[in-house]
Amino acid sequence: MTIAQELASFVSKADYDDIGEAARLQLKLRILDSLACAIGAMGAEPVKLIGKHIEEFGGSPSSTLIGGGRFAPDRAAFYNSALVRYLDFNDSYLAKNETCHPSDNFGAVLAAAEYAGKTGRELLTALAVAYQVQCRLSDVAAVRDKGFDHTTQGAYAVAAGVSRALGLDAEKTTNALAISGTAFNALRVSRTGALSHWKGLAYPNTAFGCVHATFLAMRGITGPAEVFEGNKGFMDSIAGRFEIDWKKEGLDRVNATIIKKFNAEVHSQSAIEAILEMKEKHGFSAGDIRRIELDTFDVAFNIIGGGEEGDKRVVRTKEEADHSLPYMLAAAVLDGTVMPEQYVPGRIARRDVQELLQRVEVRPLKELSDRFPGRMPCRLRVHLTDGRLFEHEKDDYEGFHTRPMDRAGIVKKFELLGRGRMSAHLGRTIVDAVDRLEKIRVEELTSLLARVGNEQ
Repeated sequence: MTIAQELASFVSKADYDDIGEAARLQLKLRILDSLACAIGAMGAEPVKLIGKHIEEFGGSPSSTLIGGGRFAPDRAAFYNSALVRYLDFNDSYLAKNETCHPSDNFGAVLAAAEYAGKTGRELLTALAVAYQVQCRLSDVAAVRDKGFDHTTQGAYAVAAGVSRALGLDAEKTTNALAISGTAFNALRVSRTGALSHWKGLAYPNTAFGCVHATFLAMRGITGPAEVFEGNKGFMDSIAGRFEIDWKKEGLDRVNATIIKKFNAEVHSQSAIEAILEMKEKHGFSAGDIRRIELDTFDVAFNIIGGGEEGDKRVVRTKEEADHSLPYMLAAAVLDGTVMPEQYVPGRIARRDVQELLQRVEVRPLKELSDRFPGRMPCRLRVHLTDGRLFEHEKDDYEGFHTRPMDRAGIVKKFELLGRGRMSAHLGRTIVDAVDRLEKIRVEELTSLLARVGNEQ
């Protein structure tokens, strides 16, 4: 068997009963967190543009959009995935050389499960499959240092999750994996230098394309089964050799994913929590600060601290702001939090934050890098104009796997991001539907999601 065939066998045999109780709970919490992010992104300019696009090219009304409307599954996957992803507030998985957002797969799996008339149990199973595939490939087949984006592994995760949601057999699942893995190898430039809308839309586009590819496989279209190990395949061209014994894999990798406390790139979370704790304890204000020094691990420095992925003191857009440690730390000091409001154009352009971020210095330390990804270490020093120096060091934050965010915290996040977009009653009804997802059909959940922003 080829690797794709072995993976397809794992996907097609995956069953709800294979998911442990802890993983079932975490999957439902990830769904609720994803919906919080999606509802919070409603009305964002890129999402409105996508809405206009799929309204013109929408296709058969088979899958529901969050906020209302029914379109072809690939279009619904694109739109709902864009909602989940746009704020950059959804969950993360940290491997040593790769970081991904496994809930990026939710929009695709939801659209396919609704199309196929599936139950909540089957939705949870398909989502567990997508999480397992993406996280495990991130563990052993990192592509970031090769110049490729984490959406590259995501192509296999989308194809796997959607194949399971549609109930495809192993042969058709193999073809879905083969087509998707061949066609969607994205460049890392979407997250380096001057950032654009595509930072938040790269994975939704992968969801769109791989849902389309999986439906082609369902119809009988074939793909190169040696996509992983074949001549000029994924290993040969991008990832190098790796091994995963899919016969021994479970469906519990969701337990190793983490939730964001702040609306900020994941590697910034402990540093933001640290500076907010320092401000509360010592009572300084932005005007008191001469310089902020942050020591962090190499991945954080390279992606958001001014390392190999570009200067982070030039901040003009939402996409640049939520990938700039200097901006996020400055905003935290000034505003006391980092949430969607910190990324509106008027806030980004204001002199106070633009001046303070120039006084933030970020540097990597090997001793901190060696503790990642098991910890998210940072060391902060705040120098005040009166000569005082405050220091604080952290290893994690609320939401990290050493200090996980509980259900109450995620419900609070859902309510906060949903404020003004749905009534308290609808919000409670959606939370209840997610809580009892095993006992309902997917269409019961999507019918509730269609009401968000449309209550009379």
